[in-house]
Amino acid sequence: MRTLEQVHATVKIAKLKEEELHPTVHCLTFGENVASGDYCLLELDSTLCARIEAGHSLTIRGDKDEHAVLCTESKTYDLRIADTSNLLLFVPGCNTPDQMTGDQTHPQLVHSQISGFSNSYWEVRPRRPKLKKLKKLLMENPYEGPLVRTVEDSDQNSPGYTMGDLLDRIQASEVEIIAQLKNIHACEIDGYWRVLDFDYEMKLLGFVTQLVDSESWSFGRVPLDYCLQELGPLEPKEMIEHCLNCYGRRYIDEGGEVCFALDEEKVCQAMAQMLLQNAVKFNLAEFLEVWQQSVPEGMTTRLDQLRSLALVDRTSRPETISLLRVEDLPEDTQERFNFLFSMREKWSEDDIVPYIRDLCGEKQTTGALLTKYARSSMQNGMKVYNSRRPMST
Repeated sequence: MRTLEQVHATVKIAKLKEEELHPTVHCLTFGENVASGDYCLLELDSTLCARIEAGHSLTIRGDKDEHAVLCTESKTYDLRIADTSNLLLFVPGCNTPDQMTGDQTHPQLVHSQISGFSNSYWEVRPRRPKLKKLKKLLMENPYEGPLVRTVEDSDQNSPGYTMGDLLDRIQASEVEIIAQLKNIHACEIDGYWRVLDFDYEMKLLGFVTQLVDSESWSFGRVPLDYCLQELGPLEPKEMIEHCLNCYGRRYIDEGGEVCFALDEEKVCQAMAQMLLQNAVKFNLAEFLEVWQQSVPEGMTTRLDQLRSLALVDRTSRPETISLLRVEDLPEDTQERFNFLFSMREKWSEDDIVPYIRDLCGEKQTTGALLTKYARSSMQNGMKVYNSRRPMST
């Protein structure tokens, strides 16, 4: 082993001034059978480090054909390998100067053994959760009602996926998965998460709106108990309440009764989707008339309710409207823009923004995305966007 005298000689040969160096010198040696593949390094920011130190866990998720992501309880991060030109050494028990104790005024030699090394490490970056797969899994066996038993039900040992199953399969945090389950109107039935068949969901909504009409209720006050009492013989009470949760806001009135305020926009969107889902294109003027007639009396339909759900083509004669749901578009940003520009060569900002807003990160705007992935020009006094190759990051 190297001695303190040899260290002094090395410092002198290197023409360094000892008074400018820390008095404690670490002498490093490699342990037996040390290999670079024994360890993986993960670089964490102060927030993630604090979570680990507080006893929380970090989970790596991804199937064999997917790029792995790192998840906390509420956020998702990309995992990327970063190479470094410096060799990173693993030295257990090696203290930094601020961790040193005892006399630090006189030179001393500390022998430390290297237990591993690496020339790369994993770094994490916040990312959008990958949630499209969630609905795809649940649509393998949509819920069509209590009396309907599908072929899939007979072939499968279970009717769906538990939350544990979804956490194993979906590259997102638990909080993000729960939020998306609510967004797609999924519900938990006998411990399994199910997404309702759209026709069945519309059947439930129809029962509710017909009851509101027949009782001459305000859409702002729909009493839960009375709904369950009247509609319970037709459908499971749990499904009626689930429908009210999907299309309304729960509150307790002044008399202590649980009520729902139906959301006009959500109801109008559902009726529009029901009209558009079986048509490639719909004459816009005819659609607007039929759409207004299809919604409950007292509700007003507006085209701005259909942003990210349907696309209007004002260049065709007559003008048309077609179903285009943002949830059906590719999750990858470049693939999303490629798909949109394959559908339409030029887009107005009002038309394209609803279909890219979900791609924005915490500090990113739709304007920044358009600058990077599209080229703008003026047409008839209006800014339009067409395809371009992505700029370098």
